[in-house]
Amino acid sequence: MAKYIYEYKNWTNFTWQESAINAIFGEVRNMQGKIIGQMNTLGFATKEEATLTTLTLDVIKSSEIEGEKLDYDQVRSSIARKLGINIAGLLPANRNVDDVVEMMLDATQHFQNPLTNKRLFGWHSALFPTGYSGMHQIEVGQYRTGEMQIVSGAMGKEKLHYEAIPASKVDDEMDKFLNWFNDKSKIDPVLKAAIAHFWFIIIHPFDEGNGRIARAISDLMLARADGTTERYYSMSSQILIERKQYYEVLQKVQHSSGDITEWLDWFLHCLKNSILASQTTLKKIFQRTEFWKIHEKTTINERQRLVLNKLLEGFEGKLKSSKWAKIAKCSPDTALRDIKDLIEKGILKQEQQGGRSTNYELTM
Repeated sequence: MAKYIYEYKNWTNFTWQESAINAIFGEVRNMQGKIIGQMNTLGFATKEEATLTTLTLDVIKSSEIEGEKLDYDQVRSSIARKLGINIAGLLPANRNVDDVVEMMLDATQHFQNPLTNKRLFGWHSALFPTGYSGMHQIEVGQYRTGEMQIVSGAMGKEKLHYEAIPASKVDDEMDKFLNWFNDKSKIDPVLKAAIAHFWFIIIHPFDEGNGRIARAISDLMLARADGTTERYYSMSSQILIERKQYYEVLQKVQHSSGDITEWLDWFLHCLKNSILASQTTLKKIFQRTEFWKIHEKTTINERQRLVLNKLLEGFEGKLKSSKWAKIAKCSPDTALRDIKDLIEKGILKQEQQGGRSTNYELTM
């Protein structure tokens, strides 16, 4: 079995080939500057909406990577409430959602604060408020005291993917990591975000939740790189799309003797793709802002506002009156009245295809 990176002496003196990552690094830094410059020309409401959408995606996708599905509207409502953003149709969020949101907001909104054991324990407790992960009781709000193996496959046919640093060394390794993380070193914060992610995953200090906390640590350092609490791209959304490569590159580089070029290259390309993907999300937000600017004097009730926002966010499937009734929690008759009212106002129209059921779409 090949040695793990942490089995080498001075394993945290990571090296990389600058010539191999210079081009992609420069490109990513340029794109970050551009997107922030672009957003700074926009109004407060649009920037707020972009941050809300990005953070919502970040929370949902980071949990989804671990196989946990959170409710989009609950997450969005929880973030809006905690950031004091006024949105229509705020839903109550369950404790699990609120706690996960709390962790992400602490990372991105207080990015200047040092990262400490206490802060990480707080994040971990927020991820596992019951002290259980699924059916298993775990050590919460503290570093693990047991050994850690990552295995997959049926009993008797398990495949070992990784054996983490011995539990007896976790405290010392985390002290070293946190000292480096909080040190005002000359290393660029984007590279620091990539190294921190890898380093934390290698230590694997917690019983559970290491992946989500590693991604929150990256987000914290990327917020430092951008110098703003406003978030316009979601790294976790992109990692979810590239999940297979994410695990492959981690598995490969965990056996390196200290050179992490391949990991940095993957991380920077993933970051580039997440910024590119955010352009689509931002385009939808600009359209939505533009739409409400045009209709700021139009009389629109809360139900209509709720469904229109769903349409403007990018609606899955066709809009029928039955779907309207379901989303707005109203009777089919009320749904039809709402729709006809918006057709008269020139906001909705019937789709051309017709068929047995009538579908509606925005006129814009």
